[in-house]
Amino acid sequence: MRAFDDATRRNIEAACASFARLPDATEPSALKRAAVVLALTASNDGDDTAFLLTRRASSLRSHRGQWALPGGRCDTGETPVEAALRELDEELALKLPPDAVLGLLDDYPTRSGYLITPVVVWAANSAAIAPNPDEVASVHRIALDTIERDDAFDFTVIPESSGRVIRFHHQMSLIHAPTAALIYQFREVLAGRQTRVTDLEQPVFAWK
Repeated sequence: MRAFDDATRRNIEAACASFARLPDATEPSALKRAAVVLALTASNDGDDTAFLLTRRASSLRSHRGQWALPGGRCDTGETPVEAALRELDEELALKLPPDAVLGLLDDYPTRSGYLITPVVVWAANSAAIAPNPDEVASVHRIALDTIERDDAFDFTVIPESSGRVIRFHHQMSLIHAPTAALIYQFREVLAGRQTRVTDLEQPVFAWK
């Protein structure tokens, strides 16, 4: 168990600092920039550290009803960190300062045309989370020991791709990439491993 305290924050911040991100592309990308947030907070019982995972609202135009990390497309002139903090506020009414950011993971290119930057943040006070019903159907606190189990992730193959499809097992649901890939890399960072996930495939239904 990772207690939700300053020692855990320091340890996770150090793990993020030790992680060497893949370098940014030297050429401009045709992919649209986006950011998501791994927001660390107290678990449901308040003792250990968790991250926030949402179910997208059924009224959304794309990926409706799917599991997702808070986040979205970067506005013009906005950095991924700025976009991540703005989206966290818009989706969950969780307003955090820039110094809440602990680090960044690798950018992940999606089949639907986005380059997603995962931003790890420390949400010291998340008691007042209020999901925006236009974007979020529900919000869940996933304890970090959940993703550190040996059976939390598995890999499969599909005929449409040579890449492995990653799956995160959560509450009788299968969560796929990009969300599963980003959570998996965060799990690896916590363990001090430099594991790349950009080659992990998404299921065909997420390609659009």
